[in-house]
Amino acid sequence: MEFDEDAVLTSAMRAFRKDGYQRSSIKMLEQATGLSSGSLYNSFGGKDAIFQRAFAHYNETVVKRRIDTYLAGRPAKEGLTALFVSLLDEPGGGSVGCLLTNSAVEFAGGPCPAEADLKHGFALLRSAFEESLVSLPAANAERAASDALRLLVFYQGLLVMIRGGADKADLRKVIAHEIETIIGDINA
Repeated sequence: MEFDEDAVLTSAMRAFRKDGYQRSSIKMLEQATGLSSGSLYNSFGGKDAIFQRAFAHYNETVVKRRIDTYLAGRPAKEGLTALFVSLLDEPGGGSVGCLLTNSAVEFAGGPCPAEADLKHGFALLRSAFEESLVSLPAANAERAASDALRLLVFYQGLLVMIRGGADKADLRKVIAHEIETIIGDINA
């Protein structure tokens, strides 16, 4: 059976993002992707392998795209603010959150079938934050690395708060304050 692998991985990625690894059965993945269980197993392997492939696809198509869209070629404050504010308006008006965040919470430090991809996604974000901060005139590498971790923690916490239904107007104010504080501290 021929199929569009990217479309199937995108559908699987959305299913895992919405329902998590544990609650996503092969039956649910069949419904999400339009493939039979036999086609899924023959093409991708078992559920762990599908999760790993969907996770790698998420890093490539969502995480990297967000970094490129909001941070590439933009001044640090503008890019970081735009990236963080964009989290408040999930496409489709839903609140399924981030596959990185959701998986980190779901596996809570236990073994994750996509452990390497989870760590890679966090590293992509942290590195992008660091690159953005290093571009500031008064920045130094050590400070940028520390503040990049601070931003990663804030980013993940923000996603949890959004998924939990926190008031978006309040979160918008917190985003502006936190980024202004980090940029101000570096430029002080």
